[in-house]
Amino acid sequence: MQGRIIMDNSLSYRYQEEVPGVADPTKPSFDPEAFLNSTGLGRRIVQMKAREAFFAQGSEADSIFYLLKGRAKLTVVSAAGKEATITLLTVGDFVGEESIAVAMGRRLATATAISACTALKIERAEMIRVMHEEHAFSDLFLKFLLARSMRTQADLVDQLFNSSEKRLARILLLMAEFGKPGEPESLIPKITQETLAEMIGTTRSRVSFFMNRFRKLGFVEYNGRIKVHKSLLNVILHDHLPEQNAGGPVRAEAPRERSKRQKRRPVVAALGKGGR
Repeated sequence: MQGRIIMDNSLSYRYQEEVPGVADPTKPSFDPEAFLNSTGLGRRIVQMKAREAFFAQGSEADSIFYLLKGRAKLTVVSAAGKEATITLLTVGDFVGEESIAVAMGRRLATATAISACTALKIERAEMIRVMHEEHAFSDLFLKFLLARSMRTQADLVDQLFNSSEKRLARILLLMAEFGKPGEPESLIPKITQETLAEMIGTTRSRVSFFMNRFRKLGFVEYNGRIKVHKSLLNVILHDHLPEQNAGGPVRAEAPRERSKRQKRRPVVAALGKGGR
């Protein structure tokens, strides 16, 4: 057993043994899952319709949300008014965590429901209290923050090094929750091609081309909603795509155009030798 030396009011020193703390048997154990699925002081259940905002960019960051049902997205708007989708949110995600960083802070993005959502809204003071007092909850929240950080890094690597076609495949697989415990959601929530284009940094026409290509190869089906097949993983894991038309639609060259191009070759060759 360890101890420590302490100084009393008479300026003399004495030795005091430290007794290990014993949990209070009368206090019930804390269950993070039960906490996040129930209402109480400083927290309440909210219902959001599709396209309804949890909060808006620039508004006061006074609470944090925990998504219990549905899908949502985070978007940012530049000073020039251009909007971009930065991430998609699913059940088990916290959103608005910047509210606990500083008092009277402002939202960095807008959170909007893609489908009908149910969420627990936790006031900032209550969130800070439970993080300080309940280690099981702070552990759970820390794991979420680390997972979010790793996802952000993966998104950055994906944006820097992968083709737009592979980026689209990755987003579709993430929305179908491939890689998470349990069976994946083969039918993903309704999402526009414009939103997909914003997320992967390309145009809507390119997304349309890639989606038609995935459908022809049997990777996806869509008729109102997109159904993702496991075979789409081949695009990410093995680059298993036919090389032809991999970069985009190629227009077939007419015989007359081919003949004209062949007749121009001597002129091009002459220019290459210094002719103007």
